[in-house]
Amino acid sequence: MGRDLTASTLAFVEGALSKKRYDPDQLRGTDPADGRTLLARYDLERARISLTKDAVTARRGGLWRWEELLPVRGRRFVTTLGEGSTPLLPPGRLSRKLGLDGLHTKAESTNPTGSFKARGMAVAVSRAVELGATHLVAPSAGNAAGALAAYASAAGVEATVVMPADAPLANQLEALACGARLILLDGLISDCGKLARLVCEKTGGFDVATLREPYRVEGKKTLGFELAEDFGWSLPDVVVYPTGGGTGLIGMWKAFEELQALGFIDSSRPRMFSVQSDGCAPIVRAFEQGAAFAEPWPRAATQAAGIRVPSALGDHLILECLRRSGGGAIAVPEAEIVSMQVYAARNGAGYLSLESAAAFAALPIMREQGLIDMAERIVVFDTGAGFKSEPPSIERPTVVANDPGAWEAIVAAL
Repeated sequence: MGRDLTASTLAFVEGALSKKRYDPDQLRGTDPADGRTLLARYDLERARISLTKDAVTARRGGLWRWEELLPVRGRRFVTTLGEGSTPLLPPGRLSRKLGLDGLHTKAESTNPTGSFKARGMAVAVSRAVELGATHLVAPSAGNAAGALAAYASAAGVEATVVMPADAPLANQLEALACGARLILLDGLISDCGKLARLVCEKTGGFDVATLREPYRVEGKKTLGFELAEDFGWSLPDVVVYPTGGGTGLIGMWKAFEELQALGFIDSSRPRMFSVQSDGCAPIVRAFEQGAAFAEPWPRAATQAAGIRVPSALGDHLILECLRRSGGGAIAVPEAEIVSMQVYAARNGAGYLSLESAAAFAALPIMREQGLIDMAERIVVFDTGAGFKSEPPSIERPTVVANDPGAWEAIVAAL
């Protein structure tokens, strides 16, 4: 392999539903046959020549260690800020409080943009620029906007993000600081998606919205690669994942199939669980109804902006993953999300995003329903840092007067 080329074995892209194959070296969005998601496929026989357990373990470079199973061909197009290779945190105080001895946390908040969105955008931006895109556009409820802005800036291309007007301020400021054009819309993420597509139509921009191009899922699938590596080339018993667009669930399931084909793991799989708020739970409703697709959720409402997604393009792929794994879908009462954010922080889990808190809030429900056992190896995804969420309703301390007399009273009350 030449120094200018990666070891990518990308072979074609394939319609997730139509199964039609397309040339991967053209800039593509959704499947021309049905408007659904395209998925990247690789020459796994060729990949196994250089991609071995020892080789990947010895490499450095975060998620890019897996370059045989990533789509970027030219090394100069790899745009990285150090994403991936996030820690799998062992059971701690919160695990004991919840009575789950095997509870692990995948700390995606340690990514360079403070959330797991860095993985998908790193790969999507790199590949889009390699294929000629100069203006990238995406709707976002929050973290994807900041990630797109950061990676577009690193790649030297333009970015436009369309966000709900009530998106967390931290995400808005992040996108602006990184130089993106920010459009705030009085609506939901689904409305932002429509406006983003109009922006693309009128400006020639390329839409990198969730599952509307083939490569964000490729970045997210490295979550699955790392889980297998973290557990010594086996997989946990249970994965609990806060779900909006569901790219991570889809990506991990794809990763497990690729790893098995390479001989890295066997055919066993974790039970995959999707977690949503009861104020926006289209995947939960579809799963409970036995439906293949999820109907849009009316009047979607949750403080966890990242899971306020009333309709996911990859709904059928999410539902297939949940069912094939023997997992399920849990709707968490909205009030328990904020309370779990505080409870988790005060029991040693750090300041989690509201989306992450939703996933942890599902655990007591799952125990009560007999869906998990205290001794099982369970991985919950901490998808983002708490400071990127809107602040919860925590009682703020009063301001102390700058007067030594007042200080004495404060100290005495401690």
